[in-house]
Amino acid sequence: MSEKTALAVACEQLRIAAEKLNLQTELHEMLRHPKRSLVVSIMVRMDDGRIDVFRGCRVQHWDARGPFKGGIRYHPNVTLDEVTALAMWMTWKCAVVDIPYGGAKGGVCCNPKEMSRGELERLTRRYTSLLLDFIGPYRDVPAPDVYTDAQTMAWIMDTYSQFKGYSVPECVTGKPLSIGGSEGREEATSHGVVICAREAAKLLGLKLKNATVAVQGYGNVGWNAAKIAHDIGCKIVAVSDSVGGIHCPKGLNPYKIYEHKSKTGSVINYKGCINITNEELLKTRCDILIPAALENQITGTNAGEIKAKIVAEGANGPTTPEADKALQEKKIMLIPGILANSGGVTASYFEWVQNLTREHWTLEKVNNKLETKMVKAFNDVYKTAKQEESDMRTAALMLGVGRVAEAMKTLGLWP
Repeated sequence: MSEKTALAVACEQLRIAAEKLNLQTELHEMLRHPKRSLVVSIMVRMDDGRIDVFRGCRVQHWDARGPFKGGIRYHPNVTLDEVTALAMWMTWKCAVVDIPYGGAKGGVCCNPKEMSRGELERLTRRYTSLLLDFIGPYRDVPAPDVYTDAQTMAWIMDTYSQFKGYSVPECVTGKPLSIGGSEGREEATSHGVVICAREAAKLLGLKLKNATVAVQGYGNVGWNAAKIAHDIGCKIVAVSDSVGGIHCPKGLNPYKIYEHKSKTGSVINYKGCINITNEELLKTRCDILIPAALENQITGTNAGEIKAKIVAEGANGPTTPEADKALQEKKIMLIPGILANSGGVTASYFEWVQNLTREHWTLEKVNNKLETKMVKAFNDVYKTAKQEESDMRTAALMLGVGRVAEAMKTLGLWP
Protein backbone atom coordinates (compact mmCIF):
# COMPACT_ATOMS: atom_id res chain seq x y z
CA MET A 1 0.00 0.00 0.00
CA SER A 2 1.45 3.40 -0.98
CA GLU A 3 2.00 6.02 1.73
CA LYS A 4 -0.28 9.04 1.91
CA THR A 5 0.74 12.41 0.50
CA ALA A 6 1.83 15.14 2.91
CA LEU A 7 -1.51 16.91 2.39
CA ALA A 8 -3.49 13.72 3.09
CA VAL A 9 -1.47 13.27 6.29
CA ALA A 10 -2.06 16.89 7.35
CA CYS A 11 -5.82 16.61 6.71
CA GLU A 12 -5.98 13.33 8.61
CA GLN A 13 -4.19 14.90 11.57
CA LEU A 14 -6.62 17.83 11.48
CA ARG A 15 -9.57 15.40 11.43
CA ILE A 16 -8.27 13.59 14.51
CA ALA A 17 -7.77 16.88 16.39
CA ALA A 18 -11.18 18.19 15.30
CA GLU A 19 -12.88 15.02 16.60
CA LYS A 20 -11.03 15.21 19.92
CA LEU A 21 -11.95 18.89 20.30
CA ASN A 22 -15.57 18.36 19.18
CA LEU A 23 -14.91 21.15 16.70
CA GLN A 24 -17.88 22.59 14.82
CA THR A 25 -18.17 21.10 11.34
CA GLU A 26 -17.98 24.58 9.78
CA LEU A 27 -14.73 25.42 11.58
CA HIS A 28 -13.20 22.07 10.65
CA GLU A 29 -14.13 22.64 7.02
CA MET A 30 -12.64 26.15 7.03
CA LEU A 31 -9.38 24.91 8.53
CA ARG A 32 -9.09 22.19 5.88
CA HIS A 33 -8.73 24.80 3.15
CA PRO A 34 -6.12 27.57 2.95
CA LYS A 35 -7.30 31.16 2.83
CA ARG A 36 -5.24 31.82 -0.30
CA SER A 37 -3.13 29.79 -2.75
CA LEU A 38 -0.97 31.61 -5.29
CA VAL A 39 0.62 29.89 -8.30
CA VAL A 40 3.10 31.86 -10.41
CA SER A 41 5.20 31.31 -13.53
CA ILE A 42 8.74 32.57 -12.94
CA MET A 43 10.59 33.44 -16.12
CA VAL A 44 14.35 33.50 -15.62
CA ARG A 45 17.13 34.34 -18.04
CA MET A 46 19.72 31.61 -17.57
CA ASP A 47 23.47 32.10 -17.84
CA ASP A 48 23.53 30.73 -21.41
CA GLY A 49 20.99 33.34 -22.56
CA ARG A 50 17.90 31.12 -22.83
CA ILE A 51 14.76 31.82 -20.77
CA ASP A 52 13.47 29.05 -18.50
CA VAL A 53 10.04 29.05 -16.84
CA PHE A 54 9.80 27.74 -13.27
CA ARG A 55 6.59 27.00 -11.38
CA GLY A 56 6.33 28.71 -8.00
CA CYS A 57 3.66 28.98 -5.34
CA ARG A 58 2.82 30.53 -1.99
CA VAL A 59 0.07 29.10 0.22
CA GLN A 60 -1.35 31.24 3.03
CA HIS A 61 -3.32 28.96 5.35
CA TRP A 62 -4.95 31.07 8.10
CA ASP A 63 -4.02 34.38 9.73
CA ALA A 64 -6.55 34.61 12.57
CA ARG A 65 -3.73 34.89 15.14
CA GLY A 66 -1.43 37.21 13.18
CA PRO A 67 0.43 37.69 9.86
CA PHE A 68 1.20 34.64 7.73
CA LYS A 69 4.63 33.13 8.43
CA GLY A 70 6.52 30.36 6.69
CA GLY A 71 9.57 29.34 4.72
CA ILE A 72 10.30 29.18 1.01
CA ARG A 73 11.87 26.02 -0.40
CA TYR A 74 13.63 25.39 -3.70
CA HIS A 75 13.37 21.73 -4.65
CA PRO A 76 12.67 19.65 -7.79
CA ASN A 77 9.72 17.92 -6.09
CA VAL A 78 7.84 21.01 -4.89
CA THR A 79 4.08 20.66 -5.47
CA LEU A 80 1.11 22.81 -4.48
CA ASP A 81 -0.29 19.98 -2.34
CA GLU A 82 2.98 19.59 -0.41
CA VAL A 83 3.24 23.35 0.18
CA THR A 84 -0.41 23.43 1.33
CA ALA A 85 0.34 20.73 3.92
CA LEU A 86 3.41 22.60 5.13
CA ALA A 87 1.42 25.84 5.43
CA MET A 88 -1.20 24.02 7.51
CA TRP A 89 1.48 22.60 9.83
CA MET A 90 2.95 26.10 10.19
CA THR A 91 -0.42 27.40 11.41
CA TRP A 92 -0.55 24.79 14.18
CA LYS A 93 3.15 25.22 14.97
CA CYS A 94 2.85 28.97 15.57
CA ALA A 95 -0.17 28.36 17.81
CA VAL A 96 1.53 25.55 19.79
CA VAL A 97 4.50 27.76 20.66
CA ASP A 98 2.05 30.66 21.16
CA ILE A 99 3.48 33.32 18.85
CA PRO A 100 1.18 35.76 16.96
CA TYR A 101 1.45 34.32 13.46
CA GLY A 102 -0.61 32.29 11.03
CA GLY A 103 0.88 29.64 8.75
CA ALA A 104 2.18 29.96 5.20
CA LYS A 105 4.67 28.20 2.95
CA GLY A 106 6.22 28.85 -0.43
CA GLY A 107 8.14 26.87 -2.99
CA VAL A 108 9.72 26.88 -6.41
CA CYS A 109 10.04 23.70 -8.44
CA CYS A 110 13.70 23.82 -9.47
CA ASN A 111 17.01 22.08 -8.83
CA PRO A 112 19.19 24.67 -7.06
CA LYS A 113 22.17 22.28 -7.12
CA GLU A 114 22.27 22.66 -10.91
CA MET A 115 21.86 26.47 -10.93
CA SER A 116 24.48 29.20 -10.63
CA ARG A 117 24.38 31.89 -7.97
CA GLY A 118 23.32 34.43 -10.60
CA GLU A 119 20.46 32.22 -11.81
CA LEU A 120 19.26 31.68 -8.23
CA GLU A 121 19.36 35.43 -7.56
CA ARG A 122 17.34 36.22 -10.69
CA LEU A 123 14.86 33.44 -9.82
CA THR A 124 14.47 34.77 -6.26
CA ARG A 125 13.99 38.39 -7.28
CA ARG A 126 11.48 37.49 -10.00
CA TYR A 127 9.54 35.23 -7.61
CA THR A 128 9.48 38.03 -5.01
CA SER A 129 8.18 40.56 -7.54
CA LEU A 130 5.32 38.20 -8.45
CA LEU A 131 4.32 37.88 -4.76
CA LEU A 132 4.82 41.55 -3.92
CA ASP A 133 1.13 42.38 -3.35
CA PHE A 134 0.69 39.44 -0.97
CA ILE A 135 3.75 39.59 1.30
CA GLY A 136 5.06 42.18 3.77
CA PRO A 137 5.71 42.81 7.49
CA TYR A 138 2.04 42.72 8.46
CA ARG A 139 0.75 40.37 5.75
CA ASP A 140 3.15 37.48 5.17
CA VAL A 141 6.75 37.20 6.36
CA PRO A 142 8.84 34.58 4.47
CA ALA A 143 11.87 32.71 5.85
CA PRO A 144 14.43 30.12 4.64
CA ASP A 145 13.55 26.46 4.14
CA VAL A 146 14.97 23.56 2.10
CA TYR A 147 17.80 24.79 -0.19
CA THR A 148 17.23 28.46 0.62
CA ASP A 149 19.33 30.43 3.09
CA ALA A 150 20.22 33.84 4.53
CA GLN A 151 21.44 35.03 1.12
CA THR A 152 18.09 34.11 -0.45
CA MET A 153 16.34 36.15 2.23
CA ALA A 154 18.68 39.11 1.58
CA TRP A 155 17.64 39.08 -2.10
CA ILE A 156 13.95 38.99 -1.12
CA MET A 157 14.41 41.84 1.36
CA ASP A 158 16.27 43.96 -1.19
CA THR A 159 13.72 43.33 -3.94
CA TYR A 160 10.81 44.19 -1.64
CA SER A 161 12.63 47.27 -0.32
CA GLN A 162 13.46 48.52 -3.84
CA PHE A 163 9.75 48.47 -4.71
CA LYS A 164 8.85 50.29 -1.47
CA GLY A 165 11.60 52.87 -1.85
CA TYR A 166 13.13 52.34 1.61
CA SER A 167 14.70 49.50 3.62
CA VAL A 168 12.17 47.06 5.09
CA PRO A 169 14.17 44.43 7.03
CA GLU A 170 11.01 43.21 8.81
CA CYS A 171 9.55 41.90 5.54
CA VAL A 172 11.52 38.65 5.88
CA THR A 173 13.40 36.69 8.57
CA GLY A 174 16.47 34.48 8.51
CA LYS A 175 18.57 37.33 7.06
CA PRO A 176 22.34 37.82 7.49
CA LEU A 177 23.30 39.73 10.66
CA SER A 178 24.67 42.62 8.60
CA ILE A 179 21.19 43.59 7.36
CA GLY A 180 19.05 42.99 10.44
CA GLY A 181 19.29 39.27 11.06
CA SER A 182 19.05 37.90 14.60
CA GLU A 183 21.72 36.30 16.73
CA GLY A 184 21.09 32.55 17.08
CA ARG A 185 18.60 32.33 14.19
CA GLU A 186 20.63 29.84 12.14
CA GLU A 187 20.79 27.30 14.98
CA ALA A 188 17.35 28.05 16.46
CA THR A 189 15.38 25.18 14.88
CA SER A 190 18.04 22.69 15.97
CA HIS A 191 18.30 24.31 19.40
CA GLY A 192 14.56 23.83 19.86
CA VAL A 193 14.76 20.18 18.77
CA VAL A 194 17.50 19.47 21.32
CA ILE A 195 15.64 21.35 24.10
CA CYS A 196 12.56 19.18 23.45
CA ALA A 197 14.66 15.99 23.35
CA ARG A 198 16.27 17.05 26.64
CA GLU A 199 12.88 17.62 28.30
CA ALA A 200 11.64 14.24 27.01
CA ALA A 201 14.79 12.55 28.32
CA LYS A 202 14.10 14.00 31.78
CA LEU A 203 10.62 12.47 31.76
CA LEU A 204 12.02 9.08 30.74
CA GLY A 205 14.86 9.23 33.28
CA LEU A 206 17.41 9.17 30.46
CA LYS A 207 20.71 10.95 31.10
CA LEU A 208 21.98 13.01 28.18
CA LYS A 209 25.63 12.39 29.04
CA ASN A 210 26.70 9.81 26.42
CA ALA A 211 23.09 9.32 25.23
CA THR A 212 23.35 8.00 21.66
CA VAL A 213 21.91 10.13 18.85
CA ALA A 214 21.25 9.42 15.14
CA VAL A 215 20.46 12.31 12.78
CA GLN A 216 18.85 11.90 9.36
CA GLY A 217 19.66 14.90 7.18
CA TYR A 218 22.83 17.01 7.45
CA GLY A 219 21.57 20.33 6.17
CA ASN A 220 21.16 23.32 8.47
CA VAL A 221 18.79 21.61 10.94
CA GLY A 222 20.50 18.20 11.05
CA TRP A 223 24.08 19.39 11.32
CA ASN A 224 23.29 22.01 13.97
CA ALA A 225 21.25 19.49 15.97
CA ALA A 226 24.19 17.05 15.87
CA LYS A 227 26.58 19.84 16.90
CA ILE A 228 24.40 21.08 19.80
CA ALA A 229 23.69 17.53 21.04
CA HIS A 230 27.41 16.71 20.86
CA ASP A 231 28.30 19.88 22.79
CA ILE A 232 26.00 18.95 25.70
CA GLY A 233 27.56 15.50 26.01
CA CYS A 234 25.54 13.25 23.69
CA LYS A 235 27.27 10.68 21.49
CA ILE A 236 26.46 11.06 17.78
CA VAL A 237 26.52 7.54 16.32
CA ALA A 238 25.03 8.06 12.83
CA VAL A 239 24.31 10.90 10.40
CA SER A 240 23.15 11.06 6.78
CA ASP A 241 22.40 13.39 3.88
CA SER A 242 20.60 13.02 0.53
CA VAL A 243 23.42 10.79 -0.82
CA GLY A 244 23.66 8.37 2.10
CA GLY A 245 24.81 8.02 5.68
CA ILE A 246 27.56 6.82 8.03
CA HIS A 247 27.45 4.80 11.24
CA CYS A 248 30.07 4.77 13.98
CA PRO A 249 29.02 3.20 17.32
CA LYS A 250 32.07 4.74 19.06
CA GLY A 251 30.79 8.22 18.26
CA LEU A 252 31.38 10.92 15.64
CA ASN A 253 32.64 14.48 15.80
CA PRO A 254 29.94 16.46 13.95
CA TYR A 255 32.32 19.36 13.28
CA LYS A 256 34.75 17.08 11.42
CA ILE A 257 31.88 15.43 9.54
CA TYR A 258 30.70 18.88 8.45
CA GLU A 259 34.20 19.70 7.14
CA HIS A 260 34.25 16.36 5.29
CA LYS A 261 30.85 17.05 3.72
CA SER A 262 31.94 20.57 2.71
CA LYS A 263 34.98 19.13 0.90
CA THR A 264 33.41 16.02 -0.69
CA GLY A 265 29.73 16.96 -1.05
CA SER A 266 28.46 14.21 1.28
CA VAL A 267 28.97 12.67 4.73
CA ILE A 268 29.60 9.22 3.20
CA ASN A 269 33.06 7.61 3.00
CA TYR A 270 34.24 9.17 6.25
CA LYS A 271 37.29 7.42 7.66
CA GLY A 272 36.52 4.82 10.35
CA CYS A 273 32.76 4.75 9.65
CA ILE A 274 30.48 2.30 7.88
CA ASN A 275 28.45 3.67 4.96
CA ILE A 276 24.71 3.12 5.44
CA THR A 277 21.52 4.13 3.63
CA ASN A 278 19.02 6.69 4.95
CA GLU A 279 16.65 3.80 5.59
CA GLU A 280 19.29 2.00 7.68
CA LEU A 281 19.98 5.17 9.67
CA LEU A 282 16.36 5.28 10.83
CA LYS A 283 16.74 1.74 12.17
CA THR A 284 19.98 2.51 14.04
CA ARG A 285 20.00 1.50 17.70
CA CYS A 286 20.11 4.80 19.61
CA ASP A 287 18.49 6.74 22.45
CA ILE A 288 17.40 9.73 20.37
CA LEU A 289 16.53 9.72 16.66
CA ILE A 290 16.27 13.09 14.91
CA PRO A 291 14.69 12.88 11.43
CA ALA A 292 15.73 16.23 9.92
CA ALA A 293 15.34 15.56 6.19
CA LEU A 294 12.02 15.49 4.29
CA GLU A 295 8.43 14.29 4.77
CA ASN A 296 7.25 10.66 5.03
CA GLN A 297 10.53 9.07 6.16
CA ILE A 298 9.18 6.96 9.04
CA THR A 299 6.29 4.98 7.60
CA GLY A 300 4.01 2.08 8.41
CA THR A 301 6.58 -0.12 6.66
CA ASN A 302 9.68 0.75 8.71
CA ALA A 303 8.26 2.08 12.02
CA GLY A 304 8.33 -1.37 13.58
CA GLU A 305 12.11 -1.41 13.18
CA ILE A 306 12.78 1.93 14.90
CA LYS A 307 14.92 1.25 17.98
CA ALA A 308 15.17 4.74 19.51
CA LYS A 309 13.62 5.70 22.85
CA ILE A 310 12.83 9.25 21.66
CA VAL A 311 12.02 10.50 18.14
CA ALA A 312 12.35 14.30 17.88
CA GLU A 313 11.12 15.55 14.50
CA GLY A 314 13.53 18.14 13.09
CA ALA A 315 11.80 17.98 9.70
CA ASN A 316 8.17 18.78 8.91
CA GLY A 317 5.96 15.70 8.64
CA PRO A 318 8.65 12.97 8.59
CA THR A 319 6.32 10.45 10.27
CA THR A 320 3.08 9.13 8.74
CA PRO A 321 -0.10 8.43 10.78
CA GLU A 322 0.45 4.66 10.33
CA ALA A 323 3.95 5.05 11.77
CA ASP A 324 2.62 7.13 14.67
CA LYS A 325 0.47 4.21 15.79
CA ALA A 326 3.37 1.76 15.51
CA LEU A 327 5.71 3.99 17.54
CA GLN A 328 3.04 4.49 20.18
CA GLU A 329 2.57 0.73 20.50
CA LYS A 330 6.34 0.40 21.00
CA LYS A 331 6.16 3.11 23.71
CA ILE A 332 8.62 5.31 21.80
CA MET A 333 8.18 8.94 22.79
CA LEU A 334 7.60 10.96 19.63
CA ILE A 335 7.96 14.75 19.78
CA PRO A 336 6.03 16.06 16.75
CA GLY A 337 7.53 18.61 14.37
CA ILE A 338 4.91 21.24 15.18
CA LEU A 339 6.50 21.31 18.65
CA ALA A 340 10.07 20.02 18.21
CA ASN A 341 11.11 22.20 15.28
CA SER A 342 9.20 25.32 16.31
CA GLY A 343 12.43 26.91 17.57
CA GLY A 344 13.03 28.26 14.06
CA VAL A 345 9.77 30.17 13.76
CA THR A 346 10.10 31.33 17.38
CA ALA A 347 13.51 32.87 16.65
CA SER A 348 12.04 34.31 13.43
CA TYR A 349 9.42 36.01 15.58
CA PHE A 350 12.21 37.42 17.75
CA GLU A 351 13.98 38.72 14.61
CA TRP A 352 10.76 40.32 13.36
CA VAL A 353 10.20 42.07 16.72
CA GLN A 354 13.79 43.34 16.71
CA ASN A 355 13.37 44.67 13.14
CA LEU A 356 10.06 46.39 13.91
CA THR A 357 11.59 48.19 16.90
CA ARG A 358 15.05 48.60 15.24
CA GLU A 359 16.73 46.79 18.14
CA HIS A 360 19.41 44.10 18.17
CA TRP A 361 19.39 41.55 21.00
CA THR A 362 22.39 39.62 22.30
CA LEU A 363 22.75 35.90 21.62
CA GLU A 364 22.24 35.27 25.34
CA LYS A 365 18.93 37.16 25.33
CA VAL A 366 17.70 35.33 22.22
CA ASN A 367 18.64 31.90 23.59
CA ASN A 368 17.13 32.63 27.00
CA LYS A 369 13.85 33.68 25.40
CA LEU A 370 13.94 30.61 23.12
CA GLU A 371 14.56 28.32 26.11
CA THR A 372 11.58 29.80 27.97
CA LYS A 373 9.24 29.52 24.97
CA MET A 374 10.26 25.95 24.06
CA VAL A 375 10.11 24.55 27.60
CA LYS A 376 6.67 26.10 28.14
CA ALA A 377 5.40 24.75 24.81
CA PHE A 378 6.76 21.27 25.61
CA ASN A 379 5.11 21.30 29.03
CA ASP A 380 1.81 22.59 27.59
CA VAL A 381 1.75 19.72 25.09
CA TYR A 382 2.79 17.11 27.66
CA LYS A 383 0.13 18.34 30.10
CA THR A 384 -2.51 18.08 27.35
CA ALA A 385 -1.29 14.58 26.47
CA LYS A 386 -1.68 13.49 30.09
CA GLN A 387 -5.14 15.07 30.44
CA GLU A 388 -6.41 13.57 27.20
CA GLU A 389 -4.55 10.26 27.62
CA SER A 390 -3.17 10.73 24.13
CA ASP A 391 0.18 10.70 22.36
CA MET A 392 2.24 13.91 22.03
CA ARG A 393 1.30 14.53 18.38
CA THR A 394 -2.44 14.41 19.06
CA ALA A 395 -1.94 16.65 22.10
CA ALA A 396 0.11 19.19 20.09
CA LEU A 397 -2.50 19.19 17.32
CA MET A 398 -5.31 19.67 19.82
CA LEU A 399 -3.45 22.59 21.39
CA GLY A 400 -2.57 24.24 18.05
CA VAL A 401 -5.86 23.61 16.25
CA GLY A 402 -7.81 24.58 19.35
CA ARG A 403 -6.07 27.94 19.68
CA VAL A 404 -6.55 28.78 15.99
CA ALA A 405 -10.20 27.67 16.02
CA GLU A 406 -10.87 29.79 19.11
CA ALA A 407 -9.36 32.86 17.39
CA MET A 408 -11.44 32.28 14.24
CA LYS A 409 -14.62 31.77 16.24
CA THR A 410 -13.97 34.95 18.24
CA LEU A 411 -13.31 37.04 15.11
CA GLY A 412 -16.44 35.75 13.36
CA LEU A 413 -17.09 35.68 9.62
CA TRP A 414 -17.27 38.85 7.54
CA PRO A 415 -19.34 39.78 5.58
